[in-house]
Amino acid sequence: MQPLKADDKYILFPEIEANLTDYLPVSERHSLYYEVCGNPEGVPVVFLHGGPGGGVQPKYRRFFDPEFYKIILFDQRGAGKSKPHADLEQNTTWDLVADLEKLRLHLGIEKWLVFGGSWGSTLALSYAISHPERVLGLILRGIFLCRPIEIQWLYQEGASWLYPDAWEKYTAVIPPAEQADMVKAYYTRLTSADAAVRLEAARAWSTWEAATSKLIPDLALVEAFDEEEFALAFARIECHYFSHDSFFPTQNYLLENAKKIRKIPGYIVHGRYDVVCPVRSAWDLHRVWPEARLEIVPDAGHSAMEPGILHHLIAFGEDFKHRYAQT
Repeated sequence: MQPLKADDKYILFPEIEANLTDYLPVSERHSLYYEVCGNPEGVPVVFLHGGPGGGVQPKYRRFFDPEFYKIILFDQRGAGKSKPHADLEQNTTWDLVADLEKLRLHLGIEKWLVFGGSWGSTLALSYAISHPERVLGLILRGIFLCRPIEIQWLYQEGASWLYPDAWEKYTAVIPPAEQADMVKAYYTRLTSADAAVRLEAARAWSTWEAATSKLIPDLALVEAFDEEEFALAFARIECHYFSHDSFFPTQNYLLENAKKIRKIPGYIVHGRYDVVCPVRSAWDLHRVWPEARLEIVPDAGHSAMEPGILHHLIAFGEDFKHRYAQT
C-alpha cells in the first residue's frame, strides 16, 4: 500500500481499525492498554508515544503500511487508557523498558522495529541499549536525551525567550519566590492533595508545551492539551520523570551507551526550529551514532504532524520496508 500524498509530501496511510485491543497487566498495580493493527503476519513495529504521559491516538496507526507491518501501539504507565490513570508509583524509565519486553513476549514477537518521537525517542533508545538483540531498527523523531540542560531549556529559561507570551501563562501559577526552580514548584502542585491545585498546574504545564510544539502555533493543539484527563496524566508523569532526572544513572546515559546500538539500522528526523527539543540533541546523538541517517527538516518545529517531519517519518518507514525485504 502507498501512503497518501499532498504537495509531493507523504501525509499518512489511510485510516484503519485495530484488529485487537486489550489490557496487559505488567505489575500488581499497572495494566497497559494496547492495540494491534495492520498485517497480523507482518513485520512488527511498536509505536512509543511522547510525554511521558502522552498516550496514543488512532492517527498514530497511520504512520505505517498496514499491508506490510504488524502495528503495535500502547499507552505507557499512567497514560491514555492504561490503569491507574496519571499514576506515579512504580513509574520509571526502567519500568517502561521492562513493560516493552513483557508486551513483546506477550505478543510472541522475536524482534521489532521501534518507532518513537520526543520522549518516545528517549524510551526507544533506552530499550535498544538494554535489548539491542530485539530491535530490527529505530525510527526516531524530535530527539530528547533527558539531560538537565534540555529540561532547563524548556522549563526554566531558553524557550521562554522565544515564547514570552505563552511563558507568562506558564509562570502565572507559580509565586515569584518559587520560580527559581520551576520543575520543583510544579511537582509540588502536581502532587498536591488538592485536586483543584493539581488540575490548574496540569493545564498550565501541558498548554505551555503545546504552545511551543509547532512552527506555527496551533490553537487546536493547545485546547487538546488543556483537556482535564489528558493534562493530568501528561503533566504529572512528565514532571515526575523530570524531577528525578528521568531515572538515568548519569546525565549523559544515552550518549554514553550509544555504542551498543551502532549496528542497528537507524533513522532520525528533527525539526530545525524545534523549541521543545532543540536540534542540538539530534546532532549530539548522530555524532556518537554516525551510522544512523539524520534528516533535519528546515521548516519544522517539534510536532510529528509538521508536514516535513511527517513526510520523512513515513519515508523512513518505507525505506526500512524495502531494506528489510532485501535481507
